[in-house]
Amino acid sequence: MKEFKDEFVNTDNAVKPTPPAQYVKLKDSEIIERDLDTFSDPLQQEAIHRYKVIALVDKENKGGWTQKNIDPILDKIFAADMAKRPNWRTLVRWRQSYLENGGGFVSLVAKRHAMGNRKSRVQGDEVVFGKALSRFLDSKRPSIIDAYRYYCDSIELLNEGVIEGKIPKISYTAFRKRVQSLPPYPVALARHGKFTADQWFAYCSSHIPPTRILERVEIDHTPLDVILIDDDLLVPIGRPYLTLLIDVFSGCILGFHLSYKSPSYVSVAKAIVHATKPKNLEGLSITLQNSWPCFGKIETLVVDNGAEFWSYNLEQACRESGINVQYNPVRKPWLKPIIERFFGVINKHFLSDFPGKTFSNILEREEYNPQKDAVIRFSTFVEEFHRWIVDIYHQDANSRQTRMPILRWQQSFDSLPPLKMEPEDEKRFDTYMWISTERTLTKNGFKYEELMYDSVALAEYRMNYPQTKESAEKLIKVNPDDLSSIRVYLEELNGYLTVPCDDPVGYTKGLSLHEHKVIKAYNREVIRESMNPLGLAKARMAMRDRIKSEQDLFAASKGVVRIKNLKKHAQFADISNTGHGSIKIEHSDSLVEPKKDSPASTKKNNILESWDDDASSLEAF
Repeated sequence: MKEFKDEFVNTDNAVKPTPPAQYVKLKDSEIIERDLDTFSDPLQQEAIHRYKVIALVDKENKGGWTQKNIDPILDKIFAADMAKRPNWRTLVRWRQSYLENGGGFVSLVAKRHAMGNRKSRVQGDEVVFGKALSRFLDSKRPSIIDAYRYYCDSIELLNEGVIEGKIPKISYTAFRKRVQSLPPYPVALARHGKFTADQWFAYCSSHIPPTRILERVEIDHTPLDVILIDDDLLVPIGRPYLTLLIDVFSGCILGFHLSYKSPSYVSVAKAIVHATKPKNLEGLSITLQNSWPCFGKIETLVVDNGAEFWSYNLEQACRESGINVQYNPVRKPWLKPIIERFFGVINKHFLSDFPGKTFSNILEREEYNPQKDAVIRFSTFVEEFHRWIVDIYHQDANSRQTRMPILRWQQSFDSLPPLKMEPEDEKRFDTYMWISTERTLTKNGFKYEELMYDSVALAEYRMNYPQTKESAEKLIKVNPDDLSSIRVYLEELNGYLTVPCDDPVGYTKGLSLHEHKVIKAYNREVIRESMNPLGLAKARMAMRDRIKSEQDLFAASKGVVRIKNLKKHAQFADISNTGHGSIKIEHSDSLVEPKKDSPASTKKNNILESWDDDASSLEAF
């Protein structure tokens, strides 16, 4: 029988794995002894000179290293300049230090670099200095001179009335040197906070570089530093927002979206669609020298922590499209450096010559007024941005002449081309990137943003497929650029059904979701301004008082009546907003009142009670 081997026997002797070199702490790091190159040139020359003297004496000396043997040799070597002749004991000390350190030149370096006082000349002010230092290490970040004033004032107050044993006071220069000799990280931690201190001093890690195009793509937003004007009205309309995707491996621009709407999922989705599909440049009114072949299926999309990137719609769309979303750690933009650096390139190289250029920092603007200088129309800017990307940025090398974006893209494309989407895949991809939400299927269809969506096909679906309360909740896809129809996922049909908006006047044709929301908000504001809150309050209170008085009047009546009979009398008396208001008969056409028990009276009551039954059998004509 094979002997059982317990693999947990030697767990106490387990060896801790060696961490990567970049993660080894300073206390665990190997410190290599300094060499001659770490000293100043005069110290290096002096050490070499000492070595030469030792070598010459050792060569001429035939006996021991004594004064009798060494002095004649030194006299001979320094015969031309006896002022530079060292004492024989000094030479012996040099040689001994050289041999004890294994023949290292560092042992021959003069120790003048270690000279000087290492202890404070002023003693007794430690407590006051500690309080002044605590004042300096504050998040309000007072200056060193403020801390020194506190230090001096505190000593003056403590020394008041003291004749002997006064606390000594150091100079401002000595105080400043004490402060500057403190470890910088604790100082930054106390004065600027942990995040800033880590940015300044902590290890800055980097991501693994990609090996092919579209393996890693970065996306971000930025407001452009330029003011554009409206195409038709020719008036300044402000700074547009740019949403852009860039391929990390090649540096090529994959796609962008330019709009005046604040960054949202809609702008992200449009930019991703533009980056994934082939670029159609025929719609531009300008002629470009080169093509824009950068498109394909993205493998990993690197995003920051903006609300638009944490949306359910983006997560769902990327999951359906096979795109892996990687979220950058909070407040660490250096892990997404390519897109951040490219935004600087746009402001520096593309927007620098544009009239209407503004500045991210208002202090840099000085007396320049970009609104008065703005002359570039929005459509012109979009076309010139295409030209700059395709004919300039992609075709130009970087400052170090090490990479050309379009050349690097083509080389990777030839060796390992990315996946392309078929026409059916592109159509599905458009649907994936639409806004996803859930709505309840009712007998009137779907309601979305106060708009109703229904069709004959959807009505037939309701007829043939019974729905429960849970199954009536349907997933719908909304095109944010066109609300004239939606797509509804029907599980029984295993696909999406396009349902048009119930819009007989054509309001939703070409209507975007943003425009519709603005129109709704404007309409609510108009109605809100047209309302008279005081008049409404008075009317409601008057109505409540009138109802209360009617209730009191009814409660004061002692008679008990049947509601059914009174309702028939009300129908006969034509109580309505255009008729009478009471069933009470003001006068009688009869000259003689019938007696209570007379047949006429009984007959009249029977007629009033049963006339409605006869009228209900009549047909309309």
